[in-house]
Amino acid sequence: MPKVTVLMSGSRLGTNIGIVGFCSVVLIEGERRVLFDSAHVGRRTYLLAQLAAHGLTPRDIDAQVLSHAHWDHVQNAELFDHAPLIVHPDERRYAHHPHPNDWATPRWTGAILDLLRAEDAGEGDVLMPGCRVIELKGHSPGSIGLEVETDDGVCVLTGDAIHNAPVAVRGENPLVFWNAEQATASIRRVVGMDALIYPGHDEPFRIRDGKVTYHGEQRVMLTNVGPGMPGVSFTPDVPAGPSWIMPGIEEQRLR
Repeated sequence: MPKVTVLMSGSRLGTNIGIVGFCSVVLIEGERRVLFDSAHVGRRTYLLAQLAAHGLTPRDIDAQVLSHAHWDHVQNAELFDHAPLIVHPDERRYAHHPHPNDWATPRWTGAILDLLRAEDAGEGDVLMPGCRVIELKGHSPGSIGLEVETDDGVCVLTGDAIHNAPVAVRGENPLVFWNAEQATASIRRVVGMDALIYPGHDEPFRIRDGKVTYHGEQRVMLTNVGPGMPGVSFTPDVPAGPSWIMPGIEEQRLR
């Protein structure tokens, strides 16, 4: 059975002056080593350190899966340019012609994919025994996840189809760049699988009867900031508002 290891935890950490965007990076080891997402360049040195801590270098990765092509998930993909980049064809197509209001998919995103050995994949494609692709569209046009069978049961890696545990409980994606109905259906699909969920920006968790149980612990040290500094305040949690749906979403077309 494949083994699933979180190399870099996703985080819900936010600010009122910009998006931190720390996504999960997960390693699946079985007949091959598959990396799920690679995060943004602000985490590159930490990613390399985490690989080294597991006795690995980028060259030890046999394939990388891109959950979706948003900036905070794709920027370190070039570290693994020797390996195929597995992406949904709709995501690849859209990345070359993103909507002008799609701030998560800058126009250079398609150029990143062109530099790499992109291979299309979709629902049911098997990457290795015990590891298959599932489609979780809506947050973006071609969001995909992985269903992984482990010795401890089934795991589902979701990317931003489910950002964090509160999103799974609420059943509504907070950021929709493609289709709100599809995004909601993707959340329902994953929650209905009764699996250990590896979300895009949180620790792994299970959800049963609307209750969340975490399987991991967030450890973050903030530097150059602290209580008493002028202009700095701390808010443990921000109440969820309505989902942000990209203006002009009805104009979206795949070219």
